[in-house]
Amino acid sequence: MIIITSASRGIGKFLFEKFKSEGKEVIGFYNTTLPEGNSDGYYKINITKEEEVIAFFDQHKDSLKDIILLNTAGISYNSFGHKANFDNWKQVFEVNLLGTFNMIRLSLPKMREDNYGRIINFSSVVAQKGIPGTSAYASSKAALWGMSKALAVENGNKNVTINNINLGYFNIGMIEQVPGDYLENLIQSIPAKRLGTPEEILSTVNFIISTAYFNGSSIDLNGGLV
Repeated sequence: MIIITSASRGIGKFLFEKFKSEGKEVIGFYNTTLPEGNSDGYYKINITKEEEVIAFFDQHKDSLKDIILLNTAGISYNSFGHKANFDNWKQVFEVNLLGTFNMIRLSLPKMREDNYGRIINFSSVVAQKGIPGTSAYASSKAALWGMSKALAVENGNKNVTINNINLGYFNIGMIEQVPGDYLENLIQSIPAKRLGTPEEILSTVNFIISTAYFNGSSIDLNGGLV
């Protein structure tokens, strides 16, 4: 069973629809906007609310088996540190780190019981580069690395792996927020001279799922950007 957070848009939506088309069992979480059309497999869950996630796992405890958790949910807030609104800054952490941990913490008991689990967190090249105005987003994504390593050690003997994909810039998702002039300069700074494709994210996800010895690690998927 594949569970995808923020499956109503961007990368999460692409992965949800792709796995569905392959005949896999997929559950997609959304918080505010349900995609138009077929809503089969979608659940309205705020991952930062412990009680909502607990209720979901309690309700589906008998049907969930061999869970693959893809934590694609994330928000951003751009501001220089000395001008930042603290509540907005903190909200980024609540979704990107605490919400992700909430999902992991509450899925681990079933994974350990099944002696199988795959957890993939979506981090970012932004956490590696030091880009002005991104302190909230960058630090929330960097925090995933330490969390994943610790949890991987705790659960590795149960055939549960926890890894990160550090995404560069792709022609899907938050890239729509990047101004046109800046985007062109950005593309020229990428050795591959292009944005990544959703299919390249999918192939990386499939590699991690199929490779049990890959654990507590991160993959830089960024076209060579340093």
